[in-house]
Amino acid sequence: MPISISQQDARKLVLQSQQLPASKQAGGTTDATLSAIEHLGYIQIDTISAVQRAHHHTLWNRNPRYQTTHLDKLVANKQVFEYWSHAAAYLPMQDFRFSLPRKQAIASGEQGHWYTPDKHLMKSVRKRIETGGPLMAKDFEHKGEKLGEWRSKPAKKALECLYMQGDLMISSRQNFHKVYDLSERVLPKGVNTTPPNQEEYARFLIFSFLRANGLGQATEIAYLRKNTKPLITNTLKDMAASNELLQINVGGNHYYALAESMKLLNKPLARSKLAILSPFDNLLIQRKRMQMLFDFDYLIECYVPEEKRQYGYFSLPVLWDGKLQARMDCKVDRKSSHLRIQHLALDASLKKIDAFTHALYKQLPAFMLFNHCTQLSLHKSTPQNLPPMPINLTGI
Repeated sequence: MPISISQQDARKLVLQSQQLPASKQAGGTTDATLSAIEHLGYIQIDTISAVQRAHHHTLWNRNPRYQTTHLDKLVANKQVFEYWSHAAAYLPMQDFRFSLPRKQAIASGEQGHWYTPDKHLMKSVRKRIETGGPLMAKDFEHKGEKLGEWRSKPAKKALECLYMQGDLMISSRQNFHKVYDLSERVLPKGVNTTPPNQEEYARFLIFSFLRANGLGQATEIAYLRKNTKPLITNTLKDMAASNELLQINVGGNHYYALAESMKLLNKPLARSKLAILSPFDNLLIQRKRMQMLFDFDYLIECYVPEEKRQYGYFSLPVLWDGKLQARMDCKVDRKSSHLRIQHLALDASLKKIDAFTHALYKQLPAFMLFNHCTQLSLHKSTPQNLPPMPINLTGI
């Protein structure tokens, strides 16, 4: 029989599983970052740099001592690698074998790639890296016209095809540009490279998702993973029938959860602590899920024409009191070390405005420091009559 829990408890379960807001941590700072990546299962990479990029931002919210050098160090130490989850991501090396089903599907042609493979060029590019060592796309000369929707030169397309089918991996990044090398030279000794069978793969996806997200549905677990939903649906049913999973009812919506995760409901949630989130944070990436569980209808508006934007180009969701309560459109002016809040918009349902703004103003100095800013300005707020920002927030 399904267990019914309230929406408030469902949110608490999700937030505790997502390690939000962050709690105090012991041990080394880089170890804490690795622990967060291994727990969450992936960290999405994104190129938008209105504030610190998404992969850094997401990790900073789990590890307040996070430094942007951590990811490079973890890649160099072969503890983390780049590949695809639902999107480009950093993944724990301990999960490497579960990246193989997608690679095999792309290599066999069962799953398409956004670039049409040029087998002859791919062979040539691979050979050059094999003999000459790690290379970036810019190391391949191309004097002709760039082709395709993304205006990419042919060698870049070949590199990406080789990367997605598993021949190449990213050994490092230089100024955010990928450095490609043969997979066998990037992988650490002893890593498990045995492809999982279908049942192993489905169970991995289910356990990983539920561990990091508290509760979930088949559609959510299969999100942007082609051809996996029927397998995941059947495996969920089998695991529930054998009492490996609990069935949870939240307001008429049905989910699955790990029994051990339910213990998180006994832990207090740091409701007074506020978190300024990336639009690509693991908590938020599935918008329909956020609407169902948190009543939070979120759209990142950088892809929306300026005249149609409601909140701003890069509005950051704000978590407080166990709910997503506001959006804060931010832009860092790096030349002047200035954090500009273009628009702070509180949800209409937020009633404790004084307590919320107190928590926000308390968190902003840390957010400024994370973004290497010494100045702060608020240009617009909704509603307009918010409590004034303390003057000491204008500098650190």
